[in-house]
Amino acid sequence: MVGMKPIDVAPSAAVKFFGAGTAGCIADLVTFPLDTAKVRLQIQGESQVEHGVRAVKYRGVFGTITTMVHTEGPRSLYNGLVAGLQRQMSFASVRIGLYDSMKQFYTRGSESAGIVTRLMAGCTTGAMAVAFAQPTDVVKVRFQAQGRMADDGKRYNSTIDAYRTIARDEGMRGLWKGCIPNITRNAIVNCAELVTYDVIKELILKYDLMTDNLPCHFTAAFGAGFCTTVVASPVDVIKTRFMNSGMGQYSNAIHCALMMLRNEGPTAFYKGYAGTFQC
Repeated sequence: MVGMKPIDVAPSAAVKFFGAGTAGCIADLVTFPLDTAKVRLQIQGESQVEHGVRAVKYRGVFGTITTMVHTEGPRSLYNGLVAGLQRQMSFASVRIGLYDSMKQFYTRGSESAGIVTRLMAGCTTGAMAVAFAQPTDVVKVRFQAQGRMADDGKRYNSTIDAYRTIARDEGMRGLWKGCIPNITRNAIVNCAELVTYDVIKELILKYDLMTDNLPCHFTAAFGAGFCTTVVASPVDVIKTRFMNSGMGQYSNAIHCALMMLRNEGPTAFYKGYAGTFQC
């Protein structure tokens, strides 16, 4: 009838899953070169220490991108893109698509959700998404870390070949390598971002530095991203190195961390920091 307002219908679970995955893929297409540069920086020096070499090939995120374009061609910036898009469709779909349902589960159907409830819902859906998407993340990282070899050989010839080779040589556990540090990193990011964002915004408003407007929210978000990266970067580096490692290189993620600390010092945990912040 004329004058009646249309009824707002909540999107279905399928719409949430597809929308979240598609949005993640679009964002990945834009940020993938930065992510690839971050991975190269994070693993830099790992194999060189084993052979007693200390040469530095990459310097900074944009220096890494420039070096890769000159030595391997522009396409190298998108090594592992297929696996990356697969990861976004699986990770983002589960993490964002199930968030509202998980929030309702913790609040038992109530509309009001406090910060603790939101943290629990975010960490739960994040852990589920990581566990579901881990094989795609392992393959993505290994392709990104795969530089041009002396004999022009490749570690893996295609995405499907990577899945098959890892499963054959390392077993199914190889496809879920680094799952625990990945879940840990996700939990740290979820908690740190939400808490620091609220704290920074409250301080800005408390001391009348800004009004509650867009610049205030942008400043709070920027500060939250910076603080989160400081806290999460060490786990992110460990996760990347452990997922990229060959059989027998590290016994577990803690062993990986200890080897990094002993061979390269504490600064190794912040390799690729700028790339982590920008992604």
